[in-house]
Amino acid sequence: MSYIEITYPREKKAFYALLGEQLALYTDGETDRTAVLSNASSVIAQAFPEANWVGFYLVSGEELVVGPFQGKPAVSRIAYGKGVCGTAWKEDKSQVVEEVSSFPGHIACDCSSRSEIVIPLKKADGSIWGVLDMDSVEYAYFTEEDRVGLEEVVKLLECVS
Repeated sequence: MSYIEITYPREKKAFYALLGEQLALYTDGETDRTAVLSNASSVIAQAFPEANWVGFYLVSGEELVVGPFQGKPAVSRIAYGKGVCGTAWKEDKSQVVEEVSSFPGHIACDCSSRSEIVIPLKKADGSIWGVLDMDSVEYAYFTEEDRVGLEEVVKLLECVS
């Protein structure tokens, strides 16, 4: 299936409904984790034009290991509790960071990133198997509405947990 360029609505409820439809379209029925997360990172990156990095870090022991992503090369491993991703994992809580330079222990992959959002990915039993990580070149690009919307759409990825 080839990608068809679409325009996402500005209104957040409609935006996330369409994003969910697009994620389902490109991931539904696929059970291979790499295939699902690769297409998911691309679909999400297309929906967020001001995001300069969109991808996944996957739990491996006491570290998060970089998975499929869109953007510049990234840090390969992040320790439990370190940086925004490790903090989201440790606290079992999404993180919305308006200005990454103010986050203690922020791990910079792209020096042009200003804001970040990290959403834990959970199995049916509630345990975390990875995180969705998104950076933007704009200050305070991600909002609480984005946190709520992304927490809902990533549930579509549970099929590969």
